[in-house]
Amino acid sequence: MDILIKAGQLILSLSILVIIHELGHFTFAKMFKTRVEKFYLFFDAWFSLFKFKRGETEYGIGWIPLGGYVKISGMIDESMDKEQMALPPQDYEFRSKNTWQRLLIMIGGVLFNFILAIVIYIGVLFVWGEKYLPAENVKYGIMCDTLAYEIGLKDGDQIVEVNNKKVVNFKEIVPQILLEDPESLTIQRNGETIELPIDNQTIAKIIKNGRPFFDVRIPFVVMGFGEKSIAEKAGMKIGDKIVALNGEPTLYYDEFKTKIKPLKNTEISIIVERNGLEKELKMKTSPEATIGVAADTRLDSFFELQKKEYTLLQSVPAGLEKGYNEVGDYLKQFKLLFTPETEAYKSLGGFIAIGNIFPSEFDWYAFWMMTALLSIMLGVVNILPIPALDGGHVMFLMYEIVTGRKPSDKFMEYAQITGMVILLGLLIFANGNDIIKLFQ
Repeated sequence: MDILIKAGQLILSLSILVIIHELGHFTFAKMFKTRVEKFYLFFDAWFSLFKFKRGETEYGIGWIPLGGYVKISGMIDESMDKEQMALPPQDYEFRSKNTWQRLLIMIGGVLFNFILAIVIYIGVLFVWGEKYLPAENVKYGIMCDTLAYEIGLKDGDQIVEVNNKKVVNFKEIVPQILLEDPESLTIQRNGETIELPIDNQTIAKIIKNGRPFFDVRIPFVVMGFGEKSIAEKAGMKIGDKIVALNGEPTLYYDEFKTKIKPLKNTEISIIVERNGLEKELKMKTSPEATIGVAADTRLDSFFELQKKEYTLLQSVPAGLEKGYNEVGDYLKQFKLLFTPETEAYKSLGGFIAIGNIFPSEFDWYAFWMMTALLSIMLGVVNILPIPALDGGHVMFLMYEIVTGRKPSDKFMEYAQITGMVILLGLLIFANGNDIIKLFQ
């Protein structure tokens, strides 16, 4: 069911993005009286799932869910319509328009993607506001995985600076480490300030890890029980705080998980704190060393979160700023891809990776935030100077503007084919990475 929910969100999000992107091309084409022959969501090789014609344009839904397109008359695109290009140019064709009109038609999709992201951010800030966990409020410090230990972090550390810059939002620590090219982390440990070095090898390990290498440390407060729970049968109740295991203090969730792991089919003693009093409970663990307890992992149960509300007028500049920052952060990720030492290219993902960024339960806030991010990603990728992408067409238009000479139709055909081969290779590589990760 989780897979279906994630897949449904991905398809809905990409459908919105593709329609908006192609609407950008369509809008500017119509503005300059350029004929648009087709407007399709998904690709319709050989047949389409649904179509109708209004005016000069055929609208439809294809059966190959890899994007969409608008077919503009007099333009060499993925349709590779050579017969039309062999005929004399017509006034309504793309090739008959002046360079700045063609330029606007080509960047219209990317422009609409950026506008969509900003509009979404404005709406999200207005409706939900902005909530985050201030780093200074993480009073129990962090809990580490094996990579964090390898880097030099320890459970209970408090990360206060990244490259001598104070950390404000706890959830921004990992992005700052990956994108800001830091040289060090400043942490507080038992009242002592410690500097940990960060280099490209460390970045490569973090990227390869594929997930945050530390998280917020929290006490172990019981939120629920599994079916036939051992702990519930022994007298544990919702709201109990586990503070000791076999006489050893386990004040935090990660401590308890670590200490109970080797205790399979073992008689144990657990001390819980209930209404300010301690109570000892005895039970026998399962063959998997579990006791059938679900922990409370809600941040607002343990920490004071910061929330900022926005009026509609306040949300507009805030949304613009957030969109600008997200574009900047995404561009920085390309630096990682082209830095071999970080091995970031190995983390390049396809549809599985994109689908996994959506939560397993549908949530409008998360859906719109992910859609805005994907809109920015689609816009940035599309403007890259690769033939077959919008950026490739823009590159050749800029050549025409500078030199006063238009590339020949034959050259554009070869460039389009080359670009499609490059994109197909990237698609296979990214989705191949996804498949490899499934078996790792």
